[in-house]
Amino acid sequence: MADVKYWIGFNIVPGIGPARFKRLLDYFGDAEPAWRAAPPELARAGLDRKSLQSLVTVRDKLDLDAEMQRIDEAGAHLLTLLDEGYPRLLRQIDLPPPVLYIKGSYSSEDEWAVAVVGTRAAKTYGKEMTRYLAGDLARNRITVVSGLARGIDSVAHRTALEAGGRTIAVLGCGVDVVYPRENAKLSQDIVANGALVTEYALGTKPERGNFPPRNRIISGLTLGTLVTQAGERSGALITAYYALEQGREVFAVPGSALDRGCTGANKLIQQGAAKLVLRAQDVLEELNLTMISQQAEVREVVPGNETEALLLKYLSEESVHVDDLRRACGLPIAQVSATLALMELKGMVRQTSGMHYVLAREGSIDYV
Repeated sequence: MADVKYWIGFNIVPGIGPARFKRLLDYFGDAEPAWRAAPPELARAGLDRKSLQSLVTVRDKLDLDAEMQRIDEAGAHLLTLLDEGYPRLLRQIDLPPPVLYIKGSYSSEDEWAVAVVGTRAAKTYGKEMTRYLAGDLARNRITVVSGLARGIDSVAHRTALEAGGRTIAVLGCGVDVVYPRENAKLSQDIVANGALVTEYALGTKPERGNFPPRNRIISGLTLGTLVTQAGERSGALITAYYALEQGREVFAVPGSALDRGCTGANKLIQQGAAKLVLRAQDVLEELNLTMISQQAEVREVVPGNETEALLLKYLSEESVHVDDLRRACGLPIAQVSATLALMELKGMVRQTSGMHYVLAREGSIDYV
């Protein structure tokens, strides 16, 4: 994309997040004219005084071509919202990150992903349950997504790799910054069998305020979030609540009622926000992921077609009967039924009851 460097520029400007950047794109049509616009025009586009001043200051000093070269030298690459390879699940959330910095590889198979998160102060029980569950998920071809933090996150990543699976670490810093330092080797292993992903520019330090927004990406990349151990104030709960707002499933492992390190996960279950999990099969069944091999084969041999595209126009999170779909599309019932069956195998739709169908993934989070 010709204007990718201008997307990078806006991503570096403090105070211009996904919401403001979207307003600028809507107003100017492209990132380049927005980047080059005069202050009065930027104000008319909706930038407040502080954001406008921040933009003017940064663009006067920033060498965009040099920044592109830095990214290449760091061994990273970029995906913007306009790129075909941008993660489909993440694109579905409200105001997704305009730019992703990736070190490693993200592929279509990573759409079958589950977040495994928990406390940094992990105890033996939490670590063992994480190994048990993350290992089984990885062996079932599920990509394990977490945040590379100490404790549960690190165990989840290592276990997925040891099981021969893929894993994605979403960072609260630049992709060229290793945090925590003891995870330097783990980061390298993840790059070789998955990806490091962040919305933050190169050189961004792991500041406290970066991590809650980071958590919306962890949940946004996945079909569901599994909390294996978390106290009442654990950041893992932020990921779980983002998942709920995005319309994704939330799971939690129960722990001792006497252990304060398990209070957060237990409360998710008690409040009905999370489904209780004792084994990986509980997650796979709930997410309709018990036939990943078959889904992968179908995805490879059956390309998207006009019938699928037409059906998707009439499918949403609201349940609709196959007969209503047939009438809306004007297609023979046999063609509609056969296409829906294939779409279900591909993970695109889900049958609820009595030949009613819904989109398998919908997202709605109001993050700015």
